[in-house]
Amino acid sequence: MDKKESKKEYLSIPEFARLLGITRMAVYNKVKKGEIEAIKIGRNYAIPQRAIVRILNGKLGDADKKLIVDVVKKTLEEYGKVIKLLAKEDERNND
Repeated sequence: MDKKESKKEYLSIPEFARLLGITRMAVYNKVKKGEIEAIKIGRNYAIPQRAIVRILNGKLGDADKKLIVDVVKKTLEEYGKVIKLLAKEDERNND
C-alpha cells in the first residue's frame, strides 16, 4: 500500500478484497451478514480503517471466533474424509 492509500479512512469492497487476498463477493457477503463493519454509501459500501486494522491485527471478538469455529466445523464435516486420507498419505510419504 502506498502512502496515499494508507491514509485513507475507508476502503471500498474491491480494495479490501485485494488487501486480504479474497474475492469481492466474499467480502460483500461478510458485509451483508454483519461480519465485516461497513457503511453504505449509495449503492456501495465503505469499510472503515478501524475494521481493517482489527482484522489484520488478528484481534478477534466473540463473533469472529464463533465464525472461525463454524467454518472449521463445516469444513471438517464436508471434507473430513479427504483430510484424513491426505494426512495418511502424507504420513506414508514422510516415513
